[in-house]
Amino acid sequence: MIFKVYYQKDFNQIPVRENTDSLFIEAETEREVRQKLADKNYNIEFIQPVSEDHLKHEQKKEDFKVENL
Repeated sequence: MIFKVYYQKDFNQIPVRENTDSLFIEAETEREVRQKLADKNYNIEFIQPVSEDHLKHEQKKEDFKVENL
């Protein structure tokens, strides 16, 4: 399953929508996503499972990439 992760690059940074980044990651569960990103020191705001239709839409963007951790 693919998950979309919304995060701040610095764990100590206060979440501000304009500074939020996102990435796509493949994992079985949300817990596994958190484990894979644990060493990144990200301030994770939200983890969203991506539906098939949403994934097709995202894949049309030229900067789409699934992180390989």
